[in-house]
Amino acid sequence: MTRTTTRAPLPAVGRRVLTVDRVTDLGPRLRRVVLTGADLDEGFPFARFAPADHVKVVLPDPATGRVSLPVRTAAGLRTPEGEAPLVRDYTVRDYTVRAWDPTARELSLDFVLHEHGPAGRWAATARAGDQLGVMGPRGHLMFPTGYPFYLALGDETAIPAVARLLDELPDGARALAFLEVDDAADELPLTARDGVEVRWVHRNTEGSGGLERALRAWAPPAGTDWFAFAAGEAGVLTPIRRYLRHELGLPQEQVDVDGYWKQGTAGLDHHGDHVGSD
Repeated sequence: MTRTTTRAPLPAVGRRVLTVDRVTDLGPRLRRVVLTGADLDEGFPFARFAPADHVKVVLPDPATGRVSLPVRTAAGLRTPEGEAPLVRDYTVRDYTVRAWDPTARELSLDFVLHEHGPAGRWAATARAGDQLGVMGPRGHLMFPTGYPFYLALGDETAIPAVARLLDELPDGARALAFLEVDDAADELPLTARDGVEVRWVHRNTEGSGGLERALRAWAPPAGTDWFAFAAGEAGVLTPIRRYLRHELGLPQEQVDVDGYWKQGTAGLDHHGDHVGSD
């Protein structure tokens, strides 16, 4: 068992053009897209208890339906010479690796359906046979496995990562997740595992700041022998990170807070620090 987060870079970043095998609506605003294709014949780099692992999805050209995978250059991601340039709003977006089935060679990604983002709009109409580009992951971020308790928080965009954390908990560990969604219709049956609880926060009734208020109303375990993970909108996470670090006193290495998106910012690079510093 480990007590620290482990980073394991991969020697190469996979570049795959995959095909939608099927889609499943998990709720009114969350859809699972299961991908297959010859580019998965050699497998896919999947690490257990690495719920923050993600890939970059490359959406097809809306006019042609074709995928043109960019390559990384000194100037950033660029379309290979001789291929049609990427449509500006259809470049790349980061998505959690929700599941990998090595027997069926199937990769699952979960999409929040909404009209203000190209990936959400694509997922809303995705059907079997459609193509999607998938790049990465660049490496694995494996959470520590040596704690008796894990806390997870987030909004709809964090549900895939939180669900993975709950599914892959170390043996004997307990967990609590706070998840903010619009209302009860968005609640999902995430896990039936003993020692795991999910508490839903409804923003339509709680208003802004509901996730932080729910966290503050909770009585944490005595001491600091636990690990916390939070993801979602960067502005919402800033006071949550401060509370975990400075009011509850969790050491930096026991807190992982990731701003997946930021209100008013398109295509946020979540590798930057968007939720404040310690």
